[in-house]
Amino acid sequence: MAVGFRDYYEVLGVPRGASNEEIRSAYRKLARQYHPDVNKEEGAEDRFKEISEAYEVLRDPEKRERYDRLGSQWKAGQDVTGASGFGDFGDFGQGEFRDVRVDFGTGDLGGGDFSDLFEGLFGARGGARGRSRSGAGTNGFAVRGGDAEATLELSLEEAARGGRRRISLGDGRDYEVNVPAGVQDGQRIRLAGEGRPGIGGGPPGDLFLRVRLRPHPRFRVDGRDLYADLPLTPWEAALGATIELPTLDATTKVKVPPHSSCGRKLRLRGQGLAGPSGKQGDLYATVKIELPKRLSSKERELFERLAEVSKFDPRSGS
Repeated sequence: MAVGFRDYYEVLGVPRGASNEEIRSAYRKLARQYHPDVNKEEGAEDRFKEISEAYEVLRDPEKRERYDRLGSQWKAGQDVTGASGFGDFGDFGQGEFRDVRVDFGTGDLGGGDFSDLFEGLFGARGGARGRSRSGAGTNGFAVRGGDAEATLELSLEEAARGGRRRISLGDGRDYEVNVPAGVQDGQRIRLAGEGRPGIGGGPPGDLFLRVRLRPHPRFRVDGRDLYADLPLTPWEAALGATIELPTLDATTKVKVPPHSSCGRKLRLRGQGLAGPSGKQGDLYATVKIELPKRLSSKERELFERLAEVSKFDPRSGS
């Protein structure tokens, strides 16, 4: 729909002698107010197009100078507002507005061209992102749909193995998701085109699944390394021993050196989580010395005998 001509300075609410910064500031304020993704009132989209047209001319020194001299005839008699394709900025700059990105949120407007300004006005979270000259084959105002995010909860074993997993979202949609082996807590999996629908024939956004690992009863995760407690008896810690330790998918043998104190970490290479290149992290077994909850008479006798003959004093610092 053609937008009737109005004085561009009046459209932006600035005086004819306004500086570039004043023009930019006025446009930024009005664009936030009337963008069709945030303002659903009737006429908001036409108002937004009018504001964008005015800013496109006044931000450009050469176009502004012609406009100041010729007014509505600044394009040598052509009615730019009624030209075919104006709805998606098709008439301005011979296509210079292809693939303008519009991201809702916060951002630094800074310098740069019109597409940079849109990126600053609308951050990467939440609203529509991206506008195409051709849209979906229409001359309408085509805006890419916003990205969406959901949580994908996994056990540590599921994250380590990866593979296909079926998920259901709260809105009733179901997906078969390919989970990469070794996916980490906080990592996002992208489902292209499954986000919020576009506007005016624009393409849909993407859906991002943010991985959240459930707490594990045995392992703690640090990047691609795993940590687990290794319970030992006092004599195993003192004399050394070979102990079986469960891993994520099997068991392995750990050689405990003699004189292993509480808190000592034993490293098992390659027993952690796999990385994108296939290289795996490590598993660290932390020595934890434990005593029997109840001592038999014989055990008590032996401990008493040890107390008599041993000269070890952990408090002496030696």
